Amino acid sequence: METKPIITDTHTHLYSEEFDQDRDEMMQRALAAGVTRFFIPAIDSAYTAAMYDLEQKYPEHVFLMTGVHPTHVKDNYLDELQFVEDELKRRKFYAIGEIGVDLYWDKTHLKEQQLAFKKQIQLAKEYQLPIVIHCREAFDAVFEVLEEEKSADLFGIFHCFSGTYEQALQALSYNMKLGIGGVVTFKNGKIDQFLDKIDIKHIVLETDAPYLAPVPFRGKRNESSYLVNVINKLSQIYGISGDEIARITTENSKAIFGI
Repeated sequence: METKPIITDTHTHLYSEEFDQDRDEMMQRALAAGVTRFFIPAIDSAYTAAMYDLEQKYPEHVFLMTGVHPTHVKDNYLDELQFVEDELKRRKFYAIGEIGVDLYWDKTHLKEQQLAFKKQIQLAKEYQLPIVIHCREAFDAVFEVLEEEKSADLFGIFHCFSGTYEQALQALSYNMKLGIGGVVTFKNGKIDQFLDKIDIKHIVLETDAPYLAPVPFRGKRNESSYLVNVINKLSQIYGISGDEIARITTENSKAIFGI
């Protein structure tokens, strides 16, 4: 019997409080659906203990990032950056993320967000790690920093990519892969209209659980097992089987995370 290809969720907040009531059941549903690799982005130091607990419980499946999420770049952001630096010295991570700029919620810390983004890109280069970029209503601000920092040793994932075709090409020019999740199933998501022009070698799968659940779960809590719905949509877009989507995107994730 042919084994099913491994599905990789490159971005899932499994430690979120939204899973506190049924985390183990949610994990079992994901594993049963073939999702067996989970890459876990950081938000800030407050979530670190929960992330380490998760890794301890699922050591074969859970791979951690470290970083300061742009919406958590506040007046104390230098302390948070120091925490990231200290943790990097102490143990292994698979990426610096999620980092970037978010102008949807709050524009008051734009300068600090960009400084934190830049500093964390430099840390990623120092530790030869990929970055995982959060960008919400902030393409110009994110591209400005990437333009300053672009180099052969800068690479990673543009998480939850939801821009235009032109912005996709610009993201790819910085050695980024595009993280594709529930948005590709939305009627107004728009990325489904040009994605077939992007070679699938540039695509990785993600849920961003518990956020951005795909159709038919839109508006509900997202979970990693729903990645199957994203695969089905990509299968239609690229005209190849779901198994091929899973196989190629998992290979792409290995190229980024080194595992």
